[in-house]
Amino acid sequence: MPSVRSVKAKGLIIGGGFPVSIQTMWKEPLRADALEAAAARVRGLAELGCDVLRFAVPALGDAEVLGRLAAMVEMPLVADIHFDWRIALACLDHPIAKIRINPGNIGERWKVEEVTKKARDKGVPIRIGVNGGSLPQDLRERLERGEIDRAGALVAAAEREVAAFEELGFSDVVVSMKASSVAETLEVNRRFARAHDYPLHLGVTEAGPLVPGIVKNTAALVPLLEEGIGDTIRVSISDTMETEVAAGREILAAAGKGRAGITLVSCPRCARAGFDTHAFTARWAARLYALKTEATIAVMGCVVNGPGEARHADLGITGAGDKVVIFRKGKIARTILREEADTVFEEELRAFE
Repeated sequence: MPSVRSVKAKGLIIGGGFPVSIQTMWKEPLRADALEAAAARVRGLAELGCDVLRFAVPALGDAEVLGRLAAMVEMPLVADIHFDWRIALACLDHPIAKIRINPGNIGERWKVEEVTKKARDKGVPIRIGVNGGSLPQDLRERLERGEIDRAGALVAAAEREVAAFEELGFSDVVVSMKASSVAETLEVNRRFARAHDYPLHLGVTEAGPLVPGIVKNTAALVPLLEEGIGDTIRVSISDTMETEVAAGREILAAAGKGRAGITLVSCPRCARAGFDTHAFTARWAARLYALKTEATIAVMGCVVNGPGEARHADLGITGAGDKVVIFRKGKIARTILREEADTVFEEELRAFE
């Protein structure tokens, strides 16, 4: 496997052996009259472990709105642009960290040349995004005739786009080749990584709602990451941005690429349950993922098995009847009333901050 070159997006380095970054995508139109709220949410995503945030920029006027937001936050923001090269040029007038375009749908070569020239002058990298559902016509025809498989078509499309940039002397490029199939995602990224040293953005596109989405992304991304393929990931699911980030953290951890942070253990609950693990975990998940300390936190359903089954946990909570138990390393530390659970848990967490 060749070594991977690096690109810099604001303060984040992608590739070059640096830690794999996590990103998500803003899921609704960005409103000019709600930028303070948007900035607060961006900061919350950063606390959860998001490194990069992408925004669709469908119209020319949206470039200024995204640019204003980019000036308000530390996180690198990416402009996702299709068809109109003028939007990319407008975005580059603002502190936007990365541009996502596809040279094949930007139009004439001179338009791509204008974008790459301005991006080079501004020191802004570009991500080439190739999607299995929008292959060039000639590659679709070859695919239909059986002359090439879908993975081969995706690689060929990506190589075509990379070549367009190389001809213009632009090399600050990240490549993504998205398919909705686990097998195709694995194959296309393995093929490309064997032949090229560009940083790779990994993800399964249109992966579906929460359960199938996380399963597909885990099945595809963990093997690639374990093989040293992939420099930034987005877990694309029909759910919240926060859930995508949390799933990305868990996938990196499963692949041995995770950074220091909380490991959250929570039992599924059963008829023995004396403590509502589901509700408690939902209330505290964001706060726990925001902790930077490396520790295991357990939320268990019953006092009979909780401390024993989670004896490895640095801190745990469970309950029975009107009592709640706080335990550390399998040993009961405090027994409190149920209504005190959140207050006391907050006190215990301060030791990890």
